Amino acid sequence: MPTPTYTPLATVTLASTTGTITFSSIPATYRDLILICQYTNDSNPLVRFNSDSGSNYSYVRMLGTGSTTASDVSVSQSGLAIATGSATGGQTSIVQIMDYSATDKHKTALIRNGLASTNVNASGNRWANTAAITSVTLQIGTFGIGSTFSLYGVIS
Repeated sequence: MPTPTYTPLATVTLASTTGTITFSSIPATYRDLILICQYTNDSNPLVRFNSDSGSNYSYVRMLGTGSTTASDVSVSQSGLAIATGSATGGQTSIVQIMDYSATDKHKTALIRNGLASTNVNASGNRWANTAAITSVTLQIGTFGIGSTFSLYGVIS
């Protein structure tokens, strides 16, 4: 099996606070996409594909705080949650989007998130749309100064 190769597509580092980050004109030449987010935030961030804010997203999630565990399922969401709360001290989220350019199936994503002081979570996600993903938008109340978001294409 070939070793996957990550090709940097774009990186955004915030010099001022913002509520929206968009990666657009994503080429259809890769198998998967990886989005790595290192950020501070004031509310629950969402990922949306192709500007779709409809109720077309669902997930199954597990999380732990070091002393408790939980799991939940949700359908008809307006985006994929990449974290479960705010983090003034910073957190990291990794979003792996599989077969993003395929036009014969719904899109799936694995999301892992870690907030060192409070919790970790992982989720399996679905976007109920067969369109190829050409843009990825992160949306929130406010992402903090110095937050970094990097998008990679994966070739196998």
